[in-house]
Amino acid sequence: MPQLRVGYVQIYTGDGKGKTTAALGLALRASGHGLRTYIGQFMKGQQCGELDALRSHPFITLEQYGDACLIRREEVTPEHIAHAHQGLERARQTLLSGQYDIVVLDEVNVALWFGLLSIAEVLSLLDQRPPHIEVILTGRRAPQELLDRADLVTEMREVKHYHQQGVMARRGIEH
Repeated sequence: MPQLRVGYVQIYTGDGKGKTTAALGLALRASGHGLRTYIGQFMKGQQCGELDALRSHPFITLEQYGDACLIRREEVTPEHIAHAHQGLERARQTLLSGQYDIVVLDEVNVALWFGLLSIAEVLSLLDQRPPHIEVILTGRRAPQELLDRADLVTEMREVKHYHQQGVMARRGIEH
């Protein structure tokens, strides 16, 4: 039985740090209220802290659909496209399963920008969303069509970041 009476579509986008972190924080908060969250991470296949931390969490399921290595837009292969479609299909199954209250499509906006998925495919998924399911889409460069469809849009804006001083991504903080 769904625990949310009404679910909304949220987008966390922008060039600032914190989009995935915000989605993970929402999932953690929701779990404290007995809500179940599915997180599908697009374009991610590498080991990360959240994967280990959530491996046996009773209310949060996290799956990855991507390479073990980060890729650039010009490096997209048919395998990358296949991973993204596998993730989108898994998200669709999850959305319709009745087992989850919240579905997070982490980095789906970047997958769209890379051309791994089409906007029409993601909009179709949102069209199938049961009204009591909350959906969160994260990643830079959210397309206008998704921004228009969302009920809540948060743009993370980088004001200052230590990577500009040569600090690389740190274990436990950025991954």
